[in-house]
Amino acid sequence: MTMVLTLPTAAVTREWGVRLGRALLSVPGVPQVIALNGDLGAGKTTFVSGVLAGFGLPGPARSPTYTLIEPYEAGARSLYHLDLYRLSGPRDLEALGLRDLHVGDSTLLIEWAERGEGALPPVDLTLQFGYAGGKVTLDGDAPRRLEITAHGAIGERLAGLLKN
Repeated sequence: MTMVLTLPTAAVTREWGVRLGRALLSVPGVPQVIALNGDLGAGKTTFVSGVLAGFGLPGPARSPTYTLIEPYEAGARSLYHLDLYRLSGPRDLEALGLRDLHVGDSTLLIEWAERGEGALPPVDLTLQFGYAGGKVTLDGDAPRRLEITAHGAIGERLAGLLKN
């Protein structure tokens, strides 16, 4: 299943993140992997801020560009925001200990996931961010395009929850 959305503002991008956060919470007991791909500034971290809000965590997402992993706790749920931009390839992932994070009720939100292809756990949803063209608002906000592709049973379930 694939859905394509136009996100006219950063606020709408964040709101779709909130929706995904709530969907993730409604599928407990299994680790979830969300790949976030797209150019710099395309809205990935804004979207993750929304996911955190959907988990009940206030404030913006901390960028993991230099730390590589930012952990969050939402009750019994663990959420890990990863940024693989600075990695040279899949071999660099071994040192991050992803196997130890991909357990139980954990959710991995992985920016630049394509850089870890072949070494990541199976991805449930791939989110491809891009610029939609169109008019830039007065505050410099530009419309974004988001393509959501589901993989496997968990991804299909999450996509179904997002669609409704």
